[in-house]
Amino acid sequence: MPPATRSGISVLYGLRHPVINPTNQKSTTVPIFSLNNQYSRNFHLSWLGFFVAFLSWFAFSPLIPDVIKTDLKLTSEEVGNSNIISLCSTLIVRIISGPLIDRYGPRKVMAGLLIIGAIPSGLAGTVSTANGLYIIRFFIGILGGTFVSCQAWNTAFFDKNVVGRANALGGGWGNAGGGFTFIIMIALFNQLLADGISPHTAWRVAFAIVPVPILLVVAVATLIFGTDHPAGRWSDRHKAVPAATPAPDDQASITNSKNTNTKFGHGIETGNEKNVQVTITAIGDKNIVSELDTAVNKPVTLELAYEVIVNPLTWLPSLAYMTTFGYELAIDANLANVLYTLLKSPTFGQTKAGYIASIYGLLNVFSRPLGGYFGDLIYIQFGVPGKKYLTIACGVAQGLLSLGLGLYIDNHSDPSLTVIIVIFVILAIFNEVANGVNFSLVPHCNPNSNGFMSGIVGAMGNLGGVLFAIIFRFEPSPAGKAFWICGIIAIGVNLLLCVIRVPHF
Repeated sequence: MPPATRSGISVLYGLRHPVINPTNQKSTTVPIFSLNNQYSRNFHLSWLGFFVAFLSWFAFSPLIPDVIKTDLKLTSEEVGNSNIISLCSTLIVRIISGPLIDRYGPRKVMAGLLIIGAIPSGLAGTVSTANGLYIIRFFIGILGGTFVSCQAWNTAFFDKNVVGRANALGGGWGNAGGGFTFIIMIALFNQLLADGISPHTAWRVAFAIVPVPILLVVAVATLIFGTDHPAGRWSDRHKAVPAATPAPDDQASITNSKNTNTKFGHGIETGNEKNVQVTITAIGDKNIVSELDTAVNKPVTLELAYEVIVNPLTWLPSLAYMTTFGYELAIDANLANVLYTLLKSPTFGQTKAGYIASIYGLLNVFSRPLGGYFGDLIYIQFGVPGKKYLTIACGVAQGLLSLGLGLYIDNHSDPSLTVIIVIFVILAIFNEVANGVNFSLVPHCNPNSNGFMSGIVGAMGNLGGVLFAIIFRFEPSPAGKAFWICGIIAIGVNLLLCVIRVPHF
């Protein structure tokens, strides 16, 4: 028996075993320290697919300020244009992938995007002109659509009491791929130079070595080891919400398996599992009843699409995400270039700028999951309104810090690198916590259209990335101007969202 009490299952047990809500077959824990059940495997495949997408999607960013710009004879304007074009394609794909997920399921859409995105990644080394760079970066931007699959997949498998941290962990660990990409591509490029390869060839070879094989391997693993839904196939998802009778709050039933051909909890876990322990229990978080308990993804029709689009709840997380994740995308694409231009010296070059810029993405390992945890925690006490105001508060704090960073840079002829790093680290934490809280809020908005909803919110994040990238593109001087303009936009938009009403639970 697990250590179960009236207050629930112990944290340690929940980190190793799924605890199933019999009402919808979703797990009320996030068992990250296991791979022997479908909940754990699907969680890890969801963030891993998003993570490896960055290995190609953001591979240009650490190398473009110097080597690629020099090799292709690009102007600063053309570099900015390529960043914007990359984000535009992701925006389009995220809108399209939402309805595809509602119809075919997140697993198949995730694998499909990884396979399709591997093709332009393999062709990156053939670029020789600015127009060629635009085309390649546009199609590589397809990989950014994996975020929607990541979030929709976790929402399908994790219950309302932990969906915030599941989405935030998946999104945060996946987003950390942006930071790791800076480190990997710079280190690989420098190693290839040390091996005697010319810069012209080295950056092209780096694309062939890293992104392509990894994208294909993860896509195959997703198809082989992933599952569509707790009920089994995606087409069977409606079977996950039968009129099941929960056990009393103070009881937990355990299903153990020592066989390779077993079936757990009304189809929750089937086949080829050894030594799997699944707990089925009623979860009584103060008797919270939510539409999420019985929500099932519906295929998108014109009527349903209209209902979602005109619903103010759709635009609460969407506009907030536009200001937060959009800002993060623009920073990931431009920070290395800004630092390199602002602080270039014999001791500060492309490599150092890239490594420092990678900090922003790497903070996602803990800061975005922290946002999801805070979202779940505040939900117990204050319901959905708590998630709403926490999202807005973090967005406003991000805006104030961006405003402060921009004013600091513009008011100092020789700004301190240490001060810049301290400010943008604190800024990054609020920014990424806001993203984590946001996707703990998304499942409560149009819960029967989670794929479509995730696609809209994700696309709005990319729209924000495009808008903020345009600001960095057309306001490159003074260096702090783009930061304080973005900060003012974030403050204004988030404060306006206070007027949108949300359900209590």
